[in-house]
Formats: sequence, structure tokens, C-alpha cells
Amino acid sequence: QVQLVESGGGLVQAGGSLRLSCAASGRTNYAMGWFRQAPGKEREFVATISWGSSMRVYADSVKGRFTISRDNAKNTMYLQMNNLKPEDTAVYYCAGSRAGIIRNVRGADYWGQGTQVTVSS
Repeated sequence: QVQLVESGGGLVQAGGSLRLSCAASGRTNYAMGWFRQAPGKEREFVATISWGSSMRVYADSVKGRFTISRDNAKNTMYLQMNNLKPEDTAVYYCAGSRAGIIRNVRGADYWGQGTQVTVSS
């Protein structure tokens, strides 16, 4: 049984940084990604990474500010978020896909419970 657990969220001022982690248990040999959902909005794609880290894709809104990575030895994926903006405020979800990198919510087979990120102006 696959379990994904996010951590690292919190409150930060605009321009600050946070690093999110997603710890995986059970089967772990799949592509992973980050999504986020702001109040009243649909869940949206943030970034995705292949199993071997050879492929990484970012949403245009975070390109150049966020970096996705993973350490398969630790069964953990990360999202380094720099130069945070108030519009980055959302619940951030970790996702996994057996079929490859994930660019939309329908592509995910596994989800974490989410971690709140709040960026104050």
C-alpha cells in the first residue's frame, strides 16, 4: 500500500523560501509531482519529476523559483520554493503516478494529505 506524507509547509513572508518534503512508503518506483489548491480554486499542477530524475517539468507560474528533486534512497521528494509570492498560498499536495510524469490531476494514482503554505505580503 502506497502512502505519501507531506511536510514543511508554514507561514512565510513574500520573498522568503520554504522546502516541502514528501515521504513515500510502500511501492516507490514511480514518477512523482506536486500540485496545489488555493481556496475556491481547482487543484493545479506545480511540478513533476521522473523516477530517475532525468525529466523535470514545471508550471510556468513557478519556473525559475521552484525546484523539484528526489532522493530515491530516502524515498523522499522535495520542492524547494524560493522568492515566494502571496499567490503561491495554497495547500500543496504530493502525488505519484505509475504511468510517468504527472501534469494533471487525472494522471495521479496516489495522493498525500496536503500541507498548507501561506505567503504574507
